[in-house]
Amino acid sequence: MKVFILYAKENWITDELAKEWIQHNSEFYTTNLLEADTIWVLSNYIIHQIPHSLLLEKRVFITIHHIVPWKMNDSKRAHYRYLDQVADYFLTNQTICQSMLETIVTKPIKTIPLWHNETIFKPLSNKKELRQKYNLDETHYLIGSFQRDTEGHSISTKTYLPKLEKGPDIFVQAILTLRQQHPNLSVVLTGYYRHYIQRELTKHNIQYSYFQQCSASQLNELYNCLDLYIVGSRVEGGPRAINECSLTKTSLLSTNVGISSLLCHPDSIFDMNN
Repeated sequence: MKVFILYAKENWITDELAKEWIQHNSEFYTTNLLEADTIWVLSNYIIHQIPHSLLLEKRVFITIHHIVPWKMNDSKRAHYRYLDQVADYFLTNQTICQSMLETIVTKPIKTIPLWHNETIFKPLSNKKELRQKYNLDETHYLIGSFQRDTEGHSISTKTYLPKLEKGPDIFVQAILTLRQQHPNLSVVLTGYYRHYIQRELTKHNIQYSYFQQCSASQLNELYNCLDLYIVGSRVEGGPRAINECSLTKTSLLSTNVGISSLLCHPDSIFDMNN
């Protein structure tokens, strides 16, 4: 069996999933689409890069990371009808997405949890030294958010619209609430498209540190600097941050989203009413 993987190279989770799968399954991987008998579509929105005739000839697995209900317009429905036409199987990593997919497509759906790398993400015992390394105040109550929060199209116009499925407005609300208990609170951000949260934190005079590009080992160290990590999302394909918090033993609060109900203690799941 030879597998060709279609994914958008955009510094998103699909890059990591593809890289990690290839690393551990190199004997099954091919970059030659004609040689492949299986096509794994990790980024379904670029599926038209593969000729329709080839999709019909080969076995096709399509991963759906998440579905945003309020973005399901006529164009999206037509896109899912096309995916359903060419797919042999759909893959997702959590039951919320599976339930939504079942109302949209007719092909079989397989739910496979996200994997994680226990050799990279792990607890470290030198929090004081790590905070010094990243110039983070040792006396501050540090809350982390390592997920994008801003709609990409709003960055060039500098309007910095919140990517609502990621819940950056919920995250900011949670920060304002927690600041009442922790006046010395500050925030640690990583990754791209963090403009909305940076603007809101500045507006509310909340100190933050921003590390745009991090290696996996640096990300592990930043988890180990935190007192708390918050997932405020409304819709998620994971997030992998929940896995990573569990591996690094980082305290976590999450909305009831993605894999949170599968991995989190009920006391770790919140909405703005509790």
